[in-house]
Formats: sequence, C-alpha cells, structure tokens
Amino acid sequence: MTAPTYRITALAGDGIGPEIMQVGRAVLDAVAKQSGFDIQWQEGLIGGIAYEQTGDPLPAETLKMAQNSDAIYLAAVGDFKYDTLPRNKRPEQALLGLRAGLGLFANLRPVKILPQLVNSSSLKPEVIEGIDLMVVRELTGGIYFGQPKGIFTDASGSRRGVNTMVYSEAEVDRIAHVAFDLARKRRRKLCSVDKANVLEVSQLWRERVTAIAAAYPEVELSHMYVDNAAMQLVRWPKQFDVILTGNLFGDILSDEAAMLTGSIGMLPSASLGSTGPGVYEPVHGSAPDIAGQDKANPIAQVLSGAMMLRYSLNQPEAATRIEQAVETVLAQGYRTGDIYSEGMTLVGCQQMGEKILAALSV
Repeated sequence: MTAPTYRITALAGDGIGPEIMQVGRAVLDAVAKQSGFDIQWQEGLIGGIAYEQTGDPLPAETLKMAQNSDAIYLAAVGDFKYDTLPRNKRPEQALLGLRAGLGLFANLRPVKILPQLVNSSSLKPEVIEGIDLMVVRELTGGIYFGQPKGIFTDASGSRRGVNTMVYSEAEVDRIAHVAFDLARKRRRKLCSVDKANVLEVSQLWRERVTAIAAAYPEVELSHMYVDNAAMQLVRWPKQFDVILTGNLFGDILSDEAAMLTGSIGMLPSASLGSTGPGVYEPVHGSAPDIAGQDKANPIAQVLSGAMMLRYSLNQPEAATRIEQAVETVLAQGYRTGDIYSEGMTLVGCQQMGEKILAALSV
C-alpha cells in the first residue's frame, strides 16, 4: 500500500517563529517516518517578513498555497517595529485574512495541566491539578469583523472610534454545533459564556445555544456571564469541560486559561472551518524580545503539530506519540526558561527539540 502524503503549508512568520518552526517540523518529519506517512512541505510568507518582502502581510500567493493544502502549520506573526504601519498592513491583519480566506470559524484551545508542570503555575496545586478543558472560540464574526468600524470625524471635528459586535443566527448555530460535538466526546459538559444581561447580541447568542442544545440531550448546558467566567477560571477551573464563547470574549478568556498552566508557551490551538484545511499554531505570540537567542519554548508549536495530526490528517496514533514524547522530556526535568524552576535542567529551544526527538525514538 502506498504511504499517504500530506501537503502542509509552513508559515514561520516573525520573531521566534522560525526557531520554533524548525523544531516543530523536525518532530513532525520524525513521527511521519515512524508512522508510515509522508509530509510534503511548502513554505509561505506571512506577517511582518511578508510585508517587508511583498508589501502585504498576507500575500495572495500565500493564501492560495494555504487553500491548496491539507493543513497549515503556523508559528507566529508580529513585531513592535511594525506598530506604526497602517492598520491594514500590520502583521496581525494576516491572521484575520487567513481565517476569512479559509472560512475558519472555530478556534479550539485545549488547556490541560501536565503533572510535571503543576508547580509552574501561579495558582495553588490543589486548584489546577487535573484541569482538562477546551475553549471553543468563534473566530470570524463578532466585534473584530462587524461593520461599521473605523475612526470617524464629525462636522464639529470631534473623532470617535466605532466597532460593531454582530452575530447572525447561522454563525452562532454552527459554532455551537462544534462545541456540543466536542463536549459529547469529552465529559459532556458545555458552558456558554456571554453578556446577555446587557448585550442584545449576547441575548441572541444565548437563545440560539439553548435551542441547539435540544439536539444534544446527553450534554449538560450551562450559561455564564463573561465577567464571572473570568473569575471562575482562576477560582475553580476544574468545573469546566468545554467553554463556548464569541470572538472577543474567547480571545481574552483563552489567554487567561492558557496561563493556568504556568506559561502561555505550552499551549497549542487549532482553527477549523466546515471544510478545507485548518490552521494549527501556538497560542503565544512572536516574542520579538527573545528572537534569535535560542530561548523560546517550542513545546506549543510541537503540540500544535500533534493537533494537526489528530484533527486534519487522521493520524491520532502519531499525535499521541508526540504528546507522550513531550511528557517524557518534561518528566526528565528539562525546561526552557519560561517554565524553569529550581532543580530542573535549563535548555534552549534547539536542545528542547533535540530532547523531544530523542524521546520519540525510544
């Protein structure tokens, strides 16, 4: 039987992106060889480096390449030096363009506490031990995409900024189905987060999520206002299984949830649509302050590759191999600076990758 071949678009981007991408690709190539499939890599430009070379943070060639892939493996975009650019030329706009161009409306961010890193969190061990939750964030609607938006000047010369939070029934329904389906495969609990006490758009959100729940009688649905959810994530995070929320609230809550693990450098994510390729990337940013210094933590990039294997390439056993290799290396006491504690062995980005590759080969 011919080994399956997957076409993957690699987008290293800016800052620490090239360093962690090198580790992530090496791990994926190794597990592919072990598991009997092939990866055909194609590289594209995105973010600040793309702007510098083409004048566009998301060149048309990159988007076309991504659309013709089985999956997209993304590292990070952005740098402080681009903050003075017009908004439509800033590196972060590439992410919005990629999501819109691929129809990626569902962002999945797993938050799982590895036993080896319980003491890395700023919260007490008894609060975080055993956390295993999934944030499902709607990704292509809400306030980041709603119209009208912009900074306007009225007849008197006074300026005002406008952003519009808007969701249609169809947008809420499709992300709700994703979240309920995930919850059905996990611990069968779903908490929908909104601000229905003051926002009409959240009232519609809550109405539609409640209606969709009828199709999933085995899933326990609860609702929570976003301010309470932010508090509950640090008070009693183990109460959550799947958290469903909109674009703005999900952006904030998923980063808060990420820090439960002790470092945002540990967590992967997946952005999926109804059809077509998904985008897999670490939750953290480009960290330009440590770029090129071999200080970055590549684990979130590596685990994003594992998510890609599981959700897009139908290679769950290979995904599990990667996850087990990461846990093995952490159990051996190796740490990058962001998760380092006394008594552990401090390593850089490249050496952490080498240790993961060694654990894979055992």
